[in-house]
Amino acid sequence: MIPTPSGVRVWLAVGHTDMRRGMHSLVLQVQQMLGRDPHCGDLYVFRGRKADLVKIVWHDGI
Repeated sequence: MIPTPSGVRVWLAVGHTDMRRGMHSLVLQVQQMLGRDPHCGDLYVFRGRKADLVKIVWHDGI
C-alpha cells in the first residue's frame, strides 16, 4: 500500500477509459478535460470498459 497524505482529493473519471492509453495521455486528459494540474498531488482514477482495470495518476512530488 502506498501511503497518501491527508487532504488528498480523489477524482473519478466518468465513463470508461481506453486502457491502452499511457500515463502521458491520461495526464493530458486531466489537463484538458478537467482543467486541473496533475502535479498538484491529487489522485485521478480511470477505469476500463469492463470495470476490471483501473489506472491511477498521482504525482507524489518526487
